[in-house]
Amino acid sequence: MKRFHVHVSVADLNQAVGFYSTLFDAQPSVLKNDYAKWMLDDPRVNFAISVRGAAPGLAHLGIQVDSAADLQRIADSLGAAGRSVFEQKDEACCYARGDKGWISDPSGISWETFRTFGETTEYGRDAAPQTTVAEVAACCAPQTTAAPKVAESAACCAPTCCDGAKA
Repeated sequence: MKRFHVHVSVADLNQAVGFYSTLFDAQPSVLKNDYAKWMLDDPRVNFAISVRGAAPGLAHLGIQVDSAADLQRIADSLGAAGRSVFEQKDEACCYARGDKGWISDPSGISWETFRTFGETTEYGRDAAPQTTVAEVAACCAPQTTAAPKVAESAACCAPTCCDGAKA
């Protein structure tokens, strides 16, 4: 089973929690002093917000899956579409532990594919390279002879997770 994921950086967590709780007619399933998450069934979405130093707005999008096999199928599909996936195993992020892959779409929007298999008491921090959306777009953009490749590795295409500093 898959669940759409949206992560939004907010300026004021309390105001945002109030707004989204009213919008979704539900309280967050996870609520910390810097992060909140709703696991909604209608619509089927993992919606997260955080105040982690980023400008308010879209942090990243994603697809959450239930199994390692589903995660691998998505990575294979992205690879077939000509995109490299930066993979991370057993990462602590957003008060959860899981495996994930990062990629940027042709417009530079960061996408995370992931499965979680545990909780953590700390927000966590990804080992992904510190890149901005503009840097991700530059290094992950389709290459032409007029636009030399900026980086050779798939790691260039990975934003930091959830910390909002760069995503």
